[in-house]
Amino acid sequence: MSSTFTELGVPRAIADGLAQRGIIEPFPIQAVALPLALDGRDVCGRAPTGSGKTIAFGIALVALVGHGRPRRPRGLVLVPTRELAAQVTQELILLAGPKGPSVASFYGGVGFGPQVRALRKGLDIAVACPGRLTDLAERGEVDLSEIGMVVIDEADRMADMGFMPQVRKLLDQIRGERQTMLFSATLDGDAAELTRRYQTNPVTVDAEPISEAPSNRHVFWWADGANRSDLTAQLVSAHWPAIVFCRTKRGADRLTDKLNRAGVDAAAIHGDRSQAQRERALASFIGGHFQALVATDIAARGIHVDNVECVVNFDPPDDEKAYVHRSGRTGRAGASGLVVSLVSASQAADIKKMQSKLSMPRVIDRPEMSSIATSSAPRVRTARPAPAAAAAGTNTFRPSVRPHTSSSRPARPAGIHSSAPGRGQFEPRRQPVGGGSGKPGRPAPARRSGRG
Repeated sequence: MSSTFTELGVPRAIADGLAQRGIIEPFPIQAVALPLALDGRDVCGRAPTGSGKTIAFGIALVALVGHGRPRRPRGLVLVPTRELAAQVTQELILLAGPKGPSVASFYGGVGFGPQVRALRKGLDIAVACPGRLTDLAERGEVDLSEIGMVVIDEADRMADMGFMPQVRKLLDQIRGERQTMLFSATLDGDAAELTRRYQTNPVTVDAEPISEAPSNRHVFWWADGANRSDLTAQLVSAHWPAIVFCRTKRGADRLTDKLNRAGVDAAAIHGDRSQAQRERALASFIGGHFQALVATDIAARGIHVDNVECVVNFDPPDDEKAYVHRSGRTGRAGASGLVVSLVSASQAADIKKMQSKLSMPRVIDRPEMSSIATSSAPRVRTARPAPAAAAAGTNTFRPSVRPHTSSSRPARPAGIHSSAPGRGQFEPRRQPVGGGSGKPGRPAPARRSGRG
């Protein structure tokens, strides 16, 4: 197998840009998919979160996409959530560099103005959520007939979220002679239907077979009533950065309040929060200002942050697929992670069925913090900046850039790095992201009052 990006056929300028970011050695999905994608083939990739698939399809897009015209982009990436749209856009901007194709993202929760202006100005690659792109098409602000390259990212989650009718409607507007790449954690059901209907002689790649049960450490603990929030506070205090999953938006808000009162810095992220609020919460989590992000399944789907130490299932997932997706927030890119699920007596039967489907032991234990103790140095939170008013439709953060080599690297808080100020995400120009910094040794975090 080729060991460098240039040997895979990646243009020198893109490979040099990757090297400057410390991305030297391709991950398995990249090594297999890139030669096919750069050859113009349709690719159907089975790839979980953290596998490196964004760089795999991003390189092909940046290298091959044509020049767009006003309201007529030439490349399209469909994603399920706003957060994922913003992060894919940032990665494509980095890959393109200052002289490459222009990129903009389109999603709901913000005004139409900046998005419409970007389309009227003209851009090469659009990264979009199906709902907002459908709205723009119906308004006559975007014409998809000249799209020559399409990427459907996280197709399984788009199906879970009910977006497939909109996805099919959008794909039907694109010309038949196109290159279509599809990436999904699973390739059955609706994802398989998209492949049959919209891809031509696709090559299926599964460079790194995925076990149905993720490789993280998985713990199931008995927890009822008020004990659940107390236990969650203990877990996050000992194992952070952490993402905590709740079933409902109201439940996420309630738990966030309880964690803050218990001395744990936490923020909620869900569909009722404005885009600016979600971006600020995610930026503060990436920057180490929050110990926990409390999220619903839909909101968390777009969260791609390296070095998350722990996932807590405060409420159980709906099924085994949701469990796999939640677990994928930790243990990314070969790192180890911890997944703790809190189980009440009424939930036990469903949890054990899920464990069986994932080939996991049907075991629920009594809580014991010492059983999941870590030997790593305790962390300190960085000072939380005063929240600045975020303009609708602009990025207020830069996602962390994961060193992309197989060599060992020091652990650090989620996404700690120096960042350049964000630019408007609908503006088809770009600037690079700052590099990562190491994790200092840290005393146990002190309880803080006066949280905003």
